[in-house]
Amino acid sequence: MTIRVIITGGTFDKKYDEIKGELTFSESHLPRILEQVRCRAPYELEINQLKDSLDMKEACRRSILESCSRSRETRIIITHGTDTMQQTAELIGKAGLDKTIVLTGAMIPYSVSGSDALFNLGFAFSAVQSLPAGVYIAMNGLIFTWDNVRKDKERGIFTAAHHT
Repeated sequence: MTIRVIITGGTFDKKYDEIKGELTFSESHLPRILEQVRCRAPYELEINQLKDSLDMKEACRRSILESCSRSRETRIIITHGTDTMQQTAELIGKAGLDKTIVLTGAMIPYSVSGSDALFNLGFAFSAVQSLPAGVYIAMNGLIFTWDNVRKDKERGIFTAAHHT
């Protein structure tokens, strides 16, 4: 069972640009990360875009949905910026695709010491192989459904939007 990994950018793929003195995108870290962690689950990488999620427009989210729709794989991981991850998850969730789709990201870039990127990616690989069809956000050891998640920006964590 091959897992499609759709890369969209976000903090996960940012790196420090010494000339500009800011975090920027140049290429995805995913190929190097998956080699480094010795991932043996079969996967296919697809770079959809490399953007900060705050810069994503509706067309960007629709492009991600389109990638999910046309994917032959029924298990999909999307690396995404955390600020608007929930909005993309909602768009995909409302589409009702019969696939298991897990969005994940990082609060600290992979290229920065102390990043949560490796843990979150590994967690997403486990989640996408274990969960039934649906759209989920997997961050920092917790899994949320697309319709019950929010980012607590004050604490820098994801929580349930409403408690059941």
